[in-house]
Amino acid sequence: MKANTTDLLADLRQRTLDNHKRAEAMLQLSEGRLNQRPGPGSWSALECIEHLNRYGNFYLPEIQQRIAQSPHPASAKYSSGWLGNYFAKSLLPKEKLNKMKTFSRMDPMGSELRAEVLHTFVAQQKQTLALLKEAETVSLSKTKTAISISSWIKLRLGDTLRVLIYHNQRHIVQAERALQSTQPAKTRTQRAY
Repeated sequence: MKANTTDLLADLRQRTLDNHKRAEAMLQLSEGRLNQRPGPGSWSALECIEHLNRYGNFYLPEIQQRIAQSPHPASAKYSSGWLGNYFAKSLLPKEKLNKMKTFSRMDPMGSELRAEVLHTFVAQQKQTLALLKEAETVSLSKTKTAISISSWIKLRLGDTLRVLIYHNQRHIVQAERALQSTQPAKTRTQRAY
């Protein structure tokens, strides 16, 4: 994927703002509701968000450190690597989300979760917005970051940002679907004529 750096960062900023807003809307719900699972083996809304927090705990400091240490000045054009582009595209939300296996340390299933999980995620979205601003000063193609699954594999900063933000978007959608599928049926009243 080739893109204008400004356009890419603007798109990622808008996606992050949307993720932030949708998570804040979930704060209006009870913890009981947020912890309801749509079915056996499915994550509750809070488990979806906790999963994202665990990835954020790895990626946000990694991105911050790589931006701070990058000797590569910003470039107007961004070119994705094939592996990073593959990862990013596979994480974009789809009408029917394909199941993906998660690493056990990133799997929140069975965790006792409170609304604080959402507050942490909202704080991470604010940090992501700050990092997107900082990323304007370095090359998104030449600056490299480690990834959570292997210290041997490095992705271009632009790809890492896409992976992080698309992953957030994917699981926000999953959390909303969990909430929709566990929503209590509304009772209907019929009028007698």
